Amino acid sequence: MTRDEILATHSMPAFSPSYPAGPYFFKRREYLIVTYETEYDAIRQALPEGLEPAPGNLCYFEWMNMPDSSGFGDYEESGSGIQALYKGEPCNFSVQMYLDDEPPITAGREIWGFPKKYGVPHMAVEKDTLTGTLHYDKQRVALGTMTYKYTSLEKNLADVKKGIEKLNINLKLIPDVDGKPKIAQLVGYNLQDVVVHGAWDGPARLHLIPHVNCRVADLPIKRIIGGRHMIVDFTLPYGRVLHDYLA
Repeated sequence: MTRDEILATHSMPAFSPSYPAGPYFFKRREYLIVTYETEYDAIRQALPEGLEPAPGNLCYFEWMNMPDSSGFGDYEESGSGIQALYKGEPCNFSVQMYLDDEPPITAGREIWGFPKKYGVPHMAVEKDTLTGTLHYDKQRVALGTMTYKYTSLEKNLADVKKGIEKLNINLKLIPDVDGKPKIAQLVGYNLQDVVVHGAWDGPARLHLIPHVNCRVADLPIKRIIGGRHMIVDFTLPYGRVLHDYLA
């Protein structure tokens, strides 16, 4: 391989790259999001320097079903996040994410710093209940349920779209060959080309089980705010560095 060929390779391994070049397009991505109040100290411990808790001490646990993702295929994902502030701007901070598809795990970590690990999430409609489960090493660590299409947001899809387009932030950490930090950044991105096919609110419940290697329960549940079910299209663009901890 020549130098130019090496530098034109989008990802490792060079002989068979894990993922193609972006941007990346998602069609009819389905969400189950349970928002809840947690403890301030837990939020403060999870948020990196440069971010502040948003009022209300709110975080969320979500399931995502991606049936048509360019470069990544058909897969499901689950994880938790925190409603935060970056220089006063509302944002969502991704705490941990679990999925069972190698290309989006690798690309997510390498490009945007998504906190992705291997796990087995699943979302489905069980009779009258939208249900999400997460298994880690065959142990169930999360169960989310929501009433199915309880309250339509058809007249408020513009507000739903605006919420999807808000600032999202990850903490990207990549070591050098000596094990010391090579990249330590806050990475921001905003989803683009958002099309909301449908959105619904409704009562929801969430059960999180403590696990040492899948610490979803470390943001404990104090009070459930509610659930949201959405089906959307969007483009995931490349990110931008908001803060460099090594600068």
